[in-house]
Amino acid sequence: MSSGGEKGSTTTKTPADFLKSIRGRPVVVKLNSGVDYRGILACLDGYMNIAMEQTEEYVNGQLKNKYGDAFIRGNNVLYISTSKRTLADGG
Repeated sequence: MSSGGEKGSTTTKTPADFLKSIRGRPVVVKLNSGVDYRGILACLDGYMNIAMEQTEEYVNGQLKNKYGDAFIRGNNVLYISTSKRTLADGG
């Protein structure tokens, strides 16, 4: 009865497609420890190892450090989210 099934959608995106599309854009990377890193996604690999530029470290919503470049090991990553550049409040 449902005519709007998956076959009707030709714009299905995989997680890999999403990750490719956000390279060079601002992202938030949340670690298992609860720490957030916000910056520009430079690159990542199949193990979710992440390289970022213009990186800021937030602990409990408060800015703690700023890094030019940062590398995050993939097994520490809880999630990656796109970020709005105009986001004024830190948490």
